[in-house]
Amino acid sequence: MKKALFRYRLMAYIVGVLLIVLCLVGVPLSNFDGQPLWGVDAIGTPNWFDEGSNAEKAGSFITSWLGTLHGWLYMIFLVMAFSLSRKAKWSMGYTLGILVAGTIPVVSFWAEHKASTRIKNDFPDEFAA
Repeated sequence: MKKALFRYRLMAYIVGVLLIVLCLVGVPLSNFDGQPLWGVDAIGTPNWFDEGSNAEKAGSFITSWLGTLHGWLYMIFLVMAFSLSRKAKWSMGYTLGILVAGTIPVVSFWAEHKASTRIKNDFPDEFAA
């Protein structure tokens, strides 16, 4: 159980950090150029960075490369979380909750904490110092 928890926690932290960087750095840098959102003029993005600026280019790089990396690593996270849930015999509802929480920035860290605490409480013999 310790190894499964370690793999889950490692992937949860990696995916969580990448998601925060992607959502709070990459997306604003690449998209906040004052252009209409989804092609609707009434809904515009903030004009924080000019189109073609170095900031916008950095944001595009972050969203394309980190976005792709995050997507692949999230698939690994799903496998690790599902594997842990089967070993711990969690209900399908709890498992789905943990998996979905991994898609929400910052909430993924709370879900990892809840899952880790539950594992340590359910299997105290394996985590005794």
